[in-house]
Amino acid sequence: MLGEMPCSKYLVVAVLFFAVLLEGSLSNGQLSPTFYDQTCPNVTNIIRQVLENASLSDPRIGASLIRLHFHDCFVQGCDASILLDDAVNGEKEAAPNNNSARGYEVVDAMKTALETACPNTVSCADILAIASEESVRLGGNASALTNLDPTTPDGFDNNYFSNLLIHKGLLQSDQELFSTEGADTIEIVNRFSANQTAFFESFVESMIRMGNLSVLTGTDGEIRSNCRVVNSATNIRSDSSDADLVSSI
Repeated sequence: MLGEMPCSKYLVVAVLFFAVLLEGSLSNGQLSPTFYDQTCPNVTNIIRQVLENASLSDPRIGASLIRLHFHDCFVQGCDASILLDDAVNGEKEAAPNNNSARGYEVVDAMKTALETACPNTVSCADILAIASEESVRLGGNASALTNLDPTTPDGFDNNYFSNLLIHKGLLQSDQELFSTEGADTIEIVNRFSANQTAFFESFVESMIRMGNLSVLTGTDGEIRSNCRVVNSATNIRSDSSDADLVSSI
């Protein structure tokens, strides 16, 4: 196994590759990508600025935030429960995440900036979703990534799959996607290695579908003031006009 940084970034691509495989089984919620246009129009810019500042001292942060989004959504849906300081059976300190999942302080900084600009408006789940999107966008900046893969370490591309064809998968579990005889994934590896556009399109669709997993809308949840803890019962937001909320936790 190589160093921690390349491994973590490679795993992000591997994990989201499996999201591609699951595309057909993930359901779309009634979500609105323009939900914050009026209530917090600078939400993306604010999150992007915090992310870019964090990446200057921590090149891994983009991959870490994508991983947080993945782990959040694939455990009982996209509700930002992974951000909660641990309770009984909590996600944050569960075995797969304890001393492994990271980036919580950056999410805190994003939440603080958003609470200043748009108080009680942007949900913690949406912060994770937007931060993940911006992390992928940041991956297009060669100066912001290191060691994404052994062949093109400074860019986000389809070489993850091309490397599998020449038996240079970083982890054995990655390599088996192509090397296991008769595996259904062989065709996908061949297609994505030959067509980067197809990979990018599937990656985008997978991220959207993953972000739609069991979201809470309207009065089903609350806009946390602090992503680490739930609000007190008296502070739960119950505005019935939030029917199209992207995610209300």
